Amino acid sequence: MRALSGDHVEEAVAGCVAALRPAVQRDWAAVKAGGLDWNCHDTALHIATALMRYTGNLAGRAQDASTPFHITLDDGTDNTGLLHVIETAGAVLAAVVRTAPATARGFHPFPFNSANRDGFAAMGVTEVLLHTYDATQGLNVAYEPPAHLAEFALTSIFPAVQPTTDPWRTLLWATGRGELPGRPRVTEWHWSNNLVIPGDRLTLQGVTPAAARDLTAGGDGGFEWIEGSAFQGTRDAAGFMLKAYEAGTHRPEFGVFVLVRREDGRAVGGMGFHRSPDENGRVEIGYDLVESARGNGYATEALRALSEWALARDDVHTLCATIDPDNAPSQAVVSRAGWQKVGESDEGFTYELKR
Repeated sequence: MRALSGDHVEEAVAGCVAALRPAVQRDWAAVKAGGLDWNCHDTALHIATALMRYTGNLAGRAQDASTPFHITLDDGTDNTGLLHVIETAGAVLAAVVRTAPATARGFHPFPFNSANRDGFAAMGVTEVLLHTYDATQGLNVAYEPPAHLAEFALTSIFPAVQPTTDPWRTLLWATGRGELPGRPRVTEWHWSNNLVIPGDRLTLQGVTPAAARDLTAGGDGGFEWIEGSAFQGTRDAAGFMLKAYEAGTHRPEFGVFVLVRREDGRAVGGMGFHRSPDENGRVEIGYDLVESARGNGYATEALRALSEWALARDDVHTLCATIDPDNAPSQAVVSRAGWQKVGESDEGFTYELKR
């Protein structure tokens, strides 16, 4: 996944330039860009500015606000020069995405105030695709990007949007630029980067649909695993999450998290919710660790962090887990995290933690 993110940025930019180049002799400042209030020149400049700002935020690890700069063109820069600026900005973002470590994050407001390298790549691709579409609508130039670029955007930063067989039309609909049969028109929207919950030695990093698909297919999901591969339980959980995404029932904050060590950025296991909370605010949690990471207290630390985060929400009142009677280590994990045993059944021992 790491290499592909940079490739996607470059491919999206190449498609933008190819679409707009036939119209470089037009006065872009005199033409409105599709349904935007901007003209085509300002829209093209916005593409370059967004790409460079994402580069700055990721490369500089911006924490509390975006890197405070804008692109200013030299006097007399024509449309051909502006396209070259877009090409350059895309190349720089692609290079930073490829070289940034998996744990690197920079500021972005939607919705949890940060994004990782794949998130910045997906936001960059989305900016390019959508605003190239806006400009070509104004200039009456044909444009349709490859479906896999739209799919990359949707599965990375639109996790609550149910996919269809036409990713490009779905992305246009999700951003208020088109219609889909059976779905209401979108009037307000924003993308959603993955949630990260901090612990002492670990961070719990939310799995996107793109990462879940990769994990389900046997990949690494964009994470560096201490044993070179995720534990099968994490892959199974990613598969269940992917089914919820495809059914349109996935809520990103109640998905799967990969447990990543702060000391070396390597993943040691997975933890997450079986589904969204029910009408009573009850939700079930499951977890696993790769074998070599067990016995270090990682699962207990992660469970405490996830429990604290979940029970601080208004829509969660009770956390529960069902554990095999023979699984003494897992029973010890929930007990150390403050959970109480509340029942036994054929499925196993039931533990709960209430608000």
